[in-house]
Amino acid sequence: MEDHHEHTHVHTHEISSTSRFVMVVALNSIITIAEYAGGMVSGSLALISDAGHNLSDVASLILGYIGQKVSQKKPGKKYSFGLKRFEVLIALINALTLLAIGAYIIYEAIERYINIQPVNPVIMLPIAFVGLAGNIISMLLLYKSRDENLNVKAAFLHLLYDAVSSVGVVIVGFVLLVNSSWVALDLVVSVAIAFMIVASSLDIIKSSMRIFLQGVPTHLDFDEVYNSILTIPHVDTVHGLHIWSVDSNEIFLSCHVCIHEGDSSLNTDSIIQAINSMLEEKFGITHTTLQIEHSNLCTLEGGNCCR
Repeated sequence: MEDHHEHTHVHTHEISSTSRFVMVVALNSIITIAEYAGGMVSGSLALISDAGHNLSDVASLILGYIGQKVSQKKPGKKYSFGLKRFEVLIALINALTLLAIGAYIIYEAIERYINIQPVNPVIMLPIAFVGLAGNIISMLLLYKSRDENLNVKAAFLHLLYDAVSSVGVVIVGFVLLVNSSWVALDLVVSVAIAFMIVASSLDIIKSSMRIFLQGVPTHLDFDEVYNSILTIPHVDTVHGLHIWSVDSNEIFLSCHVCIHEGDSSLNTDSIIQAINSMLEEKFGITHTTLQIEHSNLCTLEGGNCCR
């Protein structure tokens, strides 16, 4: 007997309300233009680096919003899971873009180390303050929804690291006001920003690839789930256990459950209900497909199951 146990959830994983979303995108667009122009005029690579990070913020927010809208499409005959993984695809694209930006900043820093260019802190400093203020406001707008899914997490991480890098740019500006010969500090901060960008992107890439490769979600222990099913009364063995997720929120599980020999008269529905209740309460798994067997069908000819 098989049971497709799927609770109906209303997922409204919006990055924020439309007005907040527009405000965050508008703020970061203004910051990007201001910092890039200011970086070109002042000669500050740190400011240009911050502009590049802000540009990725804008792209992340817009693409992430589109990704969430598409991923909310209901399941159909062509896509039985809907398009839930589209949000993960967008998050992966955003992260790979960040990697490219980080590599460019490091390359540019090396070039400028070889050919030192002067930096004008009088232009650099006020623009850096504008960038920092914009990042802080954007983070406050996204704070409550920061852990909803990979796209919101990616967007919030972009803003968090951008705020940190803006602080670094401000510090460089103050130092150069005191001593204009410390131009190399601008390059050091640029490289630090690049490494923060790379670090944040690698985390998103790792999470995205785990979902695409149908890995067990990181917060779950396969053996613990397996052994917990075995504790359910009348369950003898479990095999063909698979645990995966189709997006950053919903976890799926399927397995074959053998009940004790001689229990053929048991109400298998009650066993299924007991397993499902345990999985939901203990692990938060609400999407399951359970096959109840009186003998291990996978040991028969043509059977193809793993533990």
